[in-house]
Amino acid sequence: MNNKTLPEQHDYMHSGYARTHPSTAGSQEAVAPALLENLARGLQRDGFVVLERLFDEQQVDEMRRALGGLFSHHTGRNAFEGMRTQRLYAVIAKTLACNPLVEHPLVLGLLDRILAPNYLLSQLQAINILPGEAAQSLHYDDAFYPMARPRPPYGAATVMAVDDFTTDNGATLVIPGSHLWDGRLPTEAERACAQPVVMPKGSVVFFLGTLWHGGGANHSQAPRLALTAQYCEPWARQQENFSLSIPRDTVRQCSEHIQRLLGYSIHAPFMGMVNGMHPKRVLEEPSSVGAD
Repeated sequence: MNNKTLPEQHDYMHSGYARTHPSTAGSQEAVAPALLENLARGLQRDGFVVLERLFDEQQVDEMRRALGGLFSHHTGRNAFEGMRTQRLYAVIAKTLACNPLVEHPLVLGLLDRILAPNYLLSQLQAINILPGEAAQSLHYDDAFYPMARPRPPYGAATVMAVDDFTTDNGATLVIPGSHLWDGRLPTEAERACAQPVVMPKGSVVFFLGTLWHGGGANHSQAPRLALTAQYCEPWARQQENFSLSIPRDTVRQCSEHIQRLLGYSIHAPFMGMVNGMHPKRVLEEPSSVGAD
């Protein structure tokens, strides 16, 4: 921020609740720098990387069990959501079993290299593509921030394979290198050549918010379940309004990292405040009937 606009910025960041509740950004478990550097190079080149078998079979099964009874029989309201696709929003309000994806140290380590400190979780949802679903239209996730391309990404996303991702069952389609494009649309040839991200369950594809991608068509006889966590810059509006969808008692059960990502954090000098105070203060207040 320009100090000519806010010369008191230093005072805001070194007094009161900004000091009482220091940011936990970057304090996750360390990841090998060489691994992060290699993955970061892949992201810069292709716009996406695959983190193969990031979660073991037991962890995946725990997530599957937690999600299994939460889907309704309803499918998408339009072709983009998927007329034969079930979606579960506000996942953290319904189960904490998927939090390990949101705050995995390798995911946070990559985000630390892309976004400003105190970046936010923009959306967490489970997506169950049923047999017969058509391919989703290709898009890039941070298109709703109306800034001209080419530009840096204002967000990033993970898609975790709860089921194996195959060419037949709706594996995510990507156009490598499209994160560097200007404002043009993919050509018909580029759309036709979009690459399926084939990966075993427990794997995660991590991609930049400017990468053109979409869900694939499910030509198989079984559903294809995935979990996706999307993130955004700390100054950008989140897709999901977590302050309304997730009760505070549930937030209190989450880790410091998850609380920060949900918005119980400050972006310098005071974006996200509550009554002039750090938002974590509201988690320290006793619960009252109807408060959450």
